[in-house]
Amino acid sequence: MSLLSFLQPLKPMPPESPITAIAHVIQLSVAPVFLLTGIGAMLGVLTNRLSRIVDRARVVERRIPEDQGSAQAELQALSTRARLVGASIGLCTLTSLLVSTVIALLFLGTFLTFNASLVVAMLFVASMLAFILALLLFLREIFIATAGLRFGRR
Repeated sequence: MSLLSFLQPLKPMPPESPITAIAHVIQLSVAPVFLLTGIGAMLGVLTNRLSRIVDRARVVERRIPEDQGSAQAELQALSTRARLVGASIGLCTLTSLLVSTVIALLFLGTFLTFNASLVVAMLFVASMLAFILALLLFLREIFIATAGLRFGRR
């Protein structure tokens, strides 16, 4: 092969078939779908923690007449934890909505033949920022929960 053969005009690629385009979009959407599964698991953990916080608050509220001071302090900590978990649940839900929008835009961009790459990238970055913030709030809630632990004391 000579050097001149590389300089000849390239032959146009055959147009991509619709099935091939759909298959490619499905391949692109698999990773966000797995991400949705992980976020769903995280939502399960958060809702379980929230229900445990609510259950504990009910027990502590019944104890208020006998032990006013420590019960009020524990209720305040439980309230803070519940707010943090609630905000984390909201951010995980927002993350799921954004990731779902990314998947929908991938398909719409293919079928309606418009370039959605910038919007998809921006939505994906926004979803990751929301998820990072949700995880940070969750970590803060765990720090508050473990700060009050006293093992071996009666």
